[in-house]
Amino acid sequence: MSANNDQFYSRLPANHIPLSELLVEEHLFYPVPANWHVIVTDIKNSTLAVANGLHETVNLIATGSIVSVLNIAYKEKITIPFFFGGDGATFIVPDSIVELAMYTLLLYKENTKTNLNLDLRVGTVPVRFIYENGHILRISKYKNSEILFIPVLLGDGLAYAEKRIKGEDYMFSSKSAREPELDLTGMQCRWDKIAPPDNGNEVVTLLAIAKDEIQQAGSFRKVISLIDEIYGPAAKRQPISVPKLKQKTSFRRMELELRARLNNYWALGLIQKWFSLFVAYLYFQTEKGRSYLNRLVSMSDTLVIDGRINTVISGNEIQRLLLVTQLDKLEESGEIVYGLYVSKESVMSCYVRDLEDGHIHFVDGSEGGYTKAAGMLKAKLRK
Repeated sequence: MSANNDQFYSRLPANHIPLSELLVEEHLFYPVPANWHVIVTDIKNSTLAVANGLHETVNLIATGSIVSVLNIAYKEKITIPFFFGGDGATFIVPDSIVELAMYTLLLYKENTKTNLNLDLRVGTVPVRFIYENGHILRISKYKNSEILFIPVLLGDGLAYAEKRIKGEDYMFSSKSAREPELDLTGMQCRWDKIAPPDNGNEVVTLLAIAKDEIQQAGSFRKVISLIDEIYGPAAKRQPISVPKLKQKTSFRRMELELRARLNNYWALGLIQKWFSLFVAYLYFQTEKGRSYLNRLVSMSDTLVIDGRINTVISGNEIQRLLLVTQLDKLEESGEIVYGLYVSKESVMSCYVRDLEDGHIHFVDGSEGGYTKAAGMLKAKLRK
């Protein structure tokens, strides 16, 4: 493949078939170019932070890492796949922007430590190195809603990269050819905790991995088919709905966003934030504003497949108990290992580049849904 393949991901064909079918259509998945790079961000001791009530801060930091890299890619006119994980994020980027992205993230790491007192791990591994060590990265593009396309990645390559980056001997030592600048333009966390739509009363955050990498696609297909069968199509299990959206108004929550965005926290920022909330309230009463809210629901990122299944869904207790029964059977048969957390609300942070098509909204279960589900998953793997 050509060394100048910055547009690899943007040129992938978008697949409109059901996800359960896409997962087993091997010819619709393509190897990630060997000259691309995996970047991982991850908050150290996120489990403890969530246990101490800092779940909103954890989500905010993860969102900021995504925003900082997407702003770089946007300026370079490059589309990249990325994966939100609640307490961090993963990106796959071309060689042309990896150094700038890494040094920008290192600036963000400093900002996070200074202003929010949490330590963000940042690292990168070349895709070529992943392949040389016998691991797989195959990617496809899936139409998840009427207007949202998401990357679907199979293989163990991202898990391998994450393990290396979290290792004690990992070190990033390259030098940036360009002066990095931390640009968090578009990061918004304006929405309060969101109750499930009227057709549900709980939010389930689910993580699942395949025990056998060779059978990964088939195992994932079974999990997705179970969710479809029990909860219905994606629109029906969507935890975000317009009637349940409420803007944050507390000083504490606005202060968190400002601390993440600014090198120094200053009172004028709160005044500006209050004013922007008032303007947004008026905008959401207009026809364009209501259209944006409807698109917000469609652009909510509630499903991530990055070598494991990560999803946030809404429903009722009967549906969840049925799902757990079926997942237990798959686990007992040695096909999967899963972690699950149940909450009464979801939380959402946003990247809004513009109010038409340039926005995406990252969803997690409240109280640190992804982090707590991951804790359950890791406990099972340790047995």
